[in-house]
Amino acid sequence: MNCPKCTCEKKVKSGTIKGRQRYKCKECGCNYSVEIKSTAKPKSMKKQALHLYLEGLGFRSIGRFLGVSNVSVLNWIRSFGKDVQELSSESEEIEMVEVDEMHSYIGSKKLLLDMDCC
Repeated sequence: MNCPKCTCEKKVKSGTIKGRQRYKCKECGCNYSVEIKSTAKPKSMKKQALHLYLEGLGFRSIGRFLGVSNVSVLNWIRSFGKDVQELSSESEEIEMVEVDEMHSYIGSKKLLLDMDCC
């Protein structure tokens, strides 16, 4: 990074403040620090990662596709899961479930298989 005052490239390290490296310009004596770039990814990228995960892609392949770490993808999916879990806790309990049709279908399927073998 060049000096913000005189745009000179000659600089020396001049300590750290709040974990950020400080520099001192050799030409004008100006002290400055490097700007921290934002590492937050847009929500659209996170939603795209969720869609890809629901389509069956793995965390590593999603990370390669989007150009981010597979651990980041895992954390995004977990955060979506926590949000959904909070919403589903408010839903009503299921009182009755019918499984009669599935049972009779499986039962008749077994009988057909036994007859084919003989």
